[in-house]
Amino acid sequence: MTTHHRAIEVNGHEIFYREAGAADAPVILLLHGFPTSSHMFRNLIPLLAKSYRVIAPDHLGFGQSAMPSADEFTYNFATLAELTTVFTEALGLSSYAMYVQDFGAPIGWRMALAHPERITAVITQNGNAYEDGLVEEMWADVHAYAAEQSPENEDAAAMMQSAELVKWQYLHGVPDPSLVSPDTWTHDLALLARPGAERVQLDIIRSYVDNFRLYPKFQEYFRTSQVPLLATWGENDEIFPPAGAKAFARDLPDAEIHLLPTGHFALETHAAEIAALMLEFLARRR
Repeated sequence: MTTHHRAIEVNGHEIFYREAGAADAPVILLLHGFPTSSHMFRNLIPLLAKSYRVIAPDHLGFGQSAMPSADEFTYNFATLAELTTVFTEALGLSSYAMYVQDFGAPIGWRMALAHPERITAVITQNGNAYEDGLVEEMWADVHAYAAEQSPENEDAAAMMQSAELVKWQYLHGVPDPSLVSPDTWTHDLALLARPGAERVQLDIIRSYVDNFRLYPKFQEYFRTSQVPLLATWGENDEIFPPAGAKAFARDLPDAEIHLLPTGHFALETHAAEIAALMLEFLARRR
């Protein structure tokens, strides 16, 4: 299947997106995590596009989308969710299944809270909504930076953008690291090295604690909507471990949960398996 690389202006900002599949097919919206972009979906898109219209935007400040300075745009999960909602409206998307990963999850959950009628199904791949899936020591620096923007706390939070930790996100928990292309972290690090990018990412990271406070509302959405949910989770992830996947069953008893023997960026090693699970899951809901 042919993947198109396009851009559209949304609220004065250029948003890049990848698109494949028939224009009249049911839509799957793919929302990426940190520190990557729609590039993470490059292998998944063709596997889904035979049956679906697949759309994968780069969040503002990420990938090929515009990156206004942190003085020009207030970067946080609420503003990114609002912008992504306007992006879907600009493309005429009135209903869609949503794939969320990492940062994409709190963006997607906010979109679902605002317009639950638009969400036909959720696929969450290491995209958390419960405290069960949080490792306290992994988030200590984020909590400290949110509480006080001291130089010391900022330096600690900025380490998330370091070459060592970006590479670690791709390789930790992967039984055979040779399956993960170095192009992944090289691509991300090049974009993180752009002037102004560190400040943009620090603002977003500092706002992550707002997501924790919204967990009860996200969970209420799951309970009241009973949205069909598939969790395809890298079980060796030390950022969002398997407890986060299993927790969805608390509010969604029919949730389908699959733990895969890989890490945080499960698509790098298990794109075919995830695509097969998605296609079977979504086919039962068409």
